[in-house]
Amino acid sequence: MLKLGHITLDVPFFQASISGYSDYAMRQIARDFGAPLTFTGVMLAKTVVHPKMLNSPAVRPGEDEHPIGAQILGDEPVAMVKAAKTLESIGYDLIDLNFACPAPKVLRRQRGGFLLKNPARVMEIYKAVKESVGCPVTMKLRTGFDESDCCLEDFRDIVCRAADAKVDALIVHPRNVCQRFTGTADWQLLAELKKRFPQTTIIGSGDLFSVEAIRQNMQKTGVDGVAIARGAVGNPWIFSQLRASFDSGTIFAPPTLEQQGEVILKHFNLVCGLYEPKKAIMHFRKFIVAYCRLHPLRKKAQKALFSANNAEQILDAVSRWYSL
Repeated sequence: MLKLGHITLDVPFFQASISGYSDYAMRQIARDFGAPLTFTGVMLAKTVVHPKMLNSPAVRPGEDEHPIGAQILGDEPVAMVKAAKTLESIGYDLIDLNFACPAPKVLRRQRGGFLLKNPARVMEIYKAVKESVGCPVTMKLRTGFDESDCCLEDFRDIVCRAADAKVDALIVHPRNVCQRFTGTADWQLLAELKKRFPQTTIIGSGDLFSVEAIRQNMQKTGVDGVAIARGAVGNPWIFSQLRASFDSGTIFAPPTLEQQGEVILKHFNLVCGLYEPKKAIMHFRKFIVAYCRLHPLRKKAQKALFSANNAEQILDAVSRWYSL
């Protein structure tokens, strides 16, 4: 099990917040395959509180989504508190504070991963939000802004202060911000953190693309759980396979072409219910790239699905290439 404040998950993993991906459609598919908790994509604190945004189906959680977490991004305690309280009031069960985002536009505005250079501000935001809501509050971190010793020390300072404050959980991607997604995630650093702070819930993230990688990283580090992000895009089977691995040690075979096709069609139909037709096609194309990685004729299948310009053509291409 995995405890996040008063929320207890029956398995030590969940679907992470993935900007531009983890909308209602992806979250529902993840739940179908056994994810016990899902997150929205990151939401800007100053924007999400506007009435027009709050009334948007893209922001409001579904009644069938609990527990569900909201991840917020910002640099001002007042704005972060207002966003957290508002999101809790419309049904979110957990608030995650993003101090990890490496996107250049975020860093230019001194948000996300930029704040790792300012431990005092990070903790000011955390304490203000924690005092304002009744739900669990977690923090998403990277291991410093860059590879310098001073940035690593800032990261360790934040972890130490958060542990002292009894944070509900730290979700740590063991790369620095400047690395973005290059190189290899340093899971050994997570082992050191867990050894130093055994009473703090530490959740690992980064380079989790298979059941084997997840189990190995958990065993060698002792982290309490994992947040699966890129590894779940186009591969919701990772959740059911992980459940089977934890429940009985079973490793499932990869999904058949027919099984892949059925999930792709369900996901696409959910997307069509969220966006107008043209936007639905464009949004789903990034999932097509991921889903097609499991196809034995990946490039040909991807080309066929990418050439589809409307829903009918996509449905036809999926039926042809996935033997439906």
